[in-house]
Amino acid sequence: MLNDVTVFDFETSGLSPERDRVIEMAAVRIKNGQIVAEFSTLVRIDFPLAPKITELTGITPEMLTEATDETLAFKILRNLMGDSLLVAHNAAFDLQFLHHGMQRLAGKTFTNPFMDTLTICRDRKPYPHKLENMAVTYGIELDGAHRALNDVKATWELLVALHLEKPVDEWLNRLGYLSKYGPPTWAPNHAKLFGTSNRYAN
Repeated sequence: MLNDVTVFDFETSGLSPERDRVIEMAAVRIKNGQIVAEFSTLVRIDFPLAPKITELTGITPEMLTEATDETLAFKILRNLMGDSLLVAHNAAFDLQFLHHGMQRLAGKTFTNPFMDTLTICRDRKPYPHKLENMAVTYGIELDGAHRALNDVKATWELLVALHLEKPVDEWLNRLGYLSKYGPPTWAPNHAKLFGTSNRYAN
């Protein structure tokens, strides 16, 4: 199952996949355990970037003025992904931005199988489950969280660690969401959605 994987991550201008936009994207394509392709770019937007996003990501409005055109960025990403297994940490977020971006720019969506490392971590480990927390738990180096390429490489290492701990096959196309917040506003048709809650250490 993990022989052909694309791990991807978006940094965005906000939390709404319908109103906000991707400002940075990164992906690595892995075949038979080896990274065979890598893509990372800032993405140009035509509206002001909120200061809180700069504070979180370190991405400034000036960095985006000469960035890659959105249509081109999504086209490169889609070509890199092909029909591989898509993996993200908090995939509900990234898959929604992928869907809305593709719909807006190309009038179509994706049908790739997917896996969410956050869903697996919520099942196996006590809260908190941010990528930074899981990197510490599994001894993964993560420099500069909330920059897309750093997060992507750490997510791939996390997936490998989770699979070595116990095969992750059962988590294919399963997407957990915190019951108190309800399901995501959009999910792939092939997603098996289920409510869950955080476990806390005693």
